Amino acid sequence: MAAAGLGRGPFRPPQLLLRCRSWRGFTSQTDGESRLVRVLREKFPRASAIKVVDISGGCGAMYEIHIESEEFREKRTVQQHQMVNQALSEEIKHMHGLRIFTSAPKP
Repeated sequence: MAAAGLGRGPFRPPQLLLRCRSWRGFTSQTDGESRLVRVLREKFPRASAIKVVDISGGCGAMYEIHIESEEFREKRTVQQHQMVNQALSEEIKHMHGLRIFTSAPKP
């Protein structure tokens, strides 16, 4: 299972399509991406890699998160994703969807 989220695909309600039409360059992080990275670094201090991408065009409606952390070792994927969902429980309330990819560092 590679992804878990609040939605089941790329569907966006019409009101989100209207608000998210502006596209941004990928050279810098949005405020939302930076905020999620800060929260995840705090919740997963042993993470060796954290990557957050706003996949809604910069409006903060949907994110893709990649985390490699020792905290995930010997946990099933669903448990890893539950840990991320718990860490972002407040932020998720304001999102349309979330794609999560987790792993433990290779030994």
